[in-house]
Amino acid sequence: MIKTKTLEEIELMRESALIVSKTLGMLAKEVQPGVTTLQLDKLAEEFIRDHGAVPGFLGLYDFPNTLCMSPNAQVVHGIPNDTPLEEGDIISIDCGALKNEFYGDHAYTFEVGEVDKATKELLKVTKESLYVGIREFKTGNRVGDVGYAIQNYCESHGYGVVRELVGHGLGRKMHEDPEMPNYGRRGRGKKFSEGMVVAIEPMINLGTHRIKQLRDGWTILTADGKPSAHFEHDVAIVNGKPELLSTFKYIYEALGIESDEEDEFRQKTLVS
Repeated sequence: MIKTKTLEEIELMRESALIVSKTLGMLAKEVQPGVTTLQLDKLAEEFIRDHGAVPGFLGLYDFPNTLCMSPNAQVVHGIPNDTPLEEGDIISIDCGALKNEFYGDHAYTFEVGEVDKATKELLKVTKESLYVGIREFKTGNRVGDVGYAIQNYCESHGYGVVRELVGHGLGRKMHEDPEMPNYGRRGRGKKFSEGMVVAIEPMINLGTHRIKQLRDGWTILTADGKPSAHFEHDVAIVNGKPELLSTFKYIYEALGIESDEEDEFRQKTLVS
């Protein structure tokens, strides 16, 4: 059952989402060759707790850490470890936080030093597809409209769209209805309405869409060993239109990137 949110609840969810956004922004400067994902995980846990929240992933379904850290051919759900990042890697960092009984949950794929041209283009297109999908999240549209938009955009660039893993509704639980696949058919699936909040998260592979799972029971990899990218935002429907609750602006500030990509999805000005 889909649980819509009041404007007051959406503002509480914005607080949770922005803690995640600020955590990712803090980590942006720390993602360097030689750092381990376990070191980044510890920094994130401390930061989230210092900001009055608790890590949303730690212990969820028995996950052992604060962050899902998925480098290179890992798609999602990678477990932090002591292996140092290397020049040319990419690393998807997926983070959650729980505050005021509501979850925030979003992700960004970072470049580690200088990344090759093909992988850089994969990241660019995957992030663009996130906003292509968000534009379809509005009153009267359906789940399939978002999935179709993301799938069509990414497959037109020759990339594989992961089928088995999907975005989701968000609220007092990390995973609520509806499921939000990154593929689909226009006009199909559950209809969107005012007050819905979802996490939209394209998971896009440089090669095949097929995946496999490691024996750790968590880590998902591309079946052909080629890189995968993952970007995620928390989005509400307010006044019939998509309203971003999360932001990449703290990442961009840390990395010196100028961007207006989020402006069309902001009915409310963010305060630092």
